[in-house]
Amino acid sequence: MHLPRGFVIASAGHDIDYVYFLSSGVASVVTVSANTKRAETGILGRDGFAPTAAGVGGTVSPHDILMQIDGDGFRIPAGALRSAITQYSCFANVLARYLQTLASQIAYTALCNINSQVDVRLARWLLMCHDRLDGDEIPLTHEFISSLLSVRRPSVTTAVHVLEGKRMIRNERGLIIIRDRAGLEEFVGDAYGAPEREFGRLIGPLLGTCYA
Repeated sequence: MHLPRGFVIASAGHDIDYVYFLSSGVASVVTVSANTKRAETGILGRDGFAPTAAGVGGTVSPHDILMQIDGDGFRIPAGALRSAITQYSCFANVLARYLQTLASQIAYTALCNINSQVDVRLARWLLMCHDRLDGDEIPLTHEFISSLLSVRRPSVTTAVHVLEGKRMIRNERGLIIIRDRAGLEEFVGDAYGAPEREFGRLIGPLLGTCYA
């Protein structure tokens, strides 16, 4: 099925009706506080499934999960997923391995948010999107990036100009084009790579990655 940008895969505090396995596009895992503050805490694409709570028997999503870059995917009823987990241990094992890789990604997102400037956070986020897409074009606006990184739009514009000035990306209206992936990886340093290596160790290499 097609999953357009903005499509809601799950809503925080609501029952999980379906579980989605993406074949293209990128979705955001968004944590929402009691006073409606929001922050992106993870992303997924063809590497995973959502809502992940269903993978451990959960029936209610603790997060909002929505498509940030449109794509396609498959969905199955949550009850059918729970039955498959009980019936097929190998399937349950693959889902558990993915949950571990997502936990690693979320932990590094928290670390990066605390210790890294906005330009590094943006570069890491672009690398993570690039891992999950075909080609070098990432359809994103500054306003949308600011909401995902929980920073003001002028901060995103400044960060984009830094990466453009270093000739790592090209920014067009509603589109960011990766020009120098190796340069982006060098720029972010150890803010990127550890969760990706964990994914490679437990499941296999993410398509698009070239990390050491």
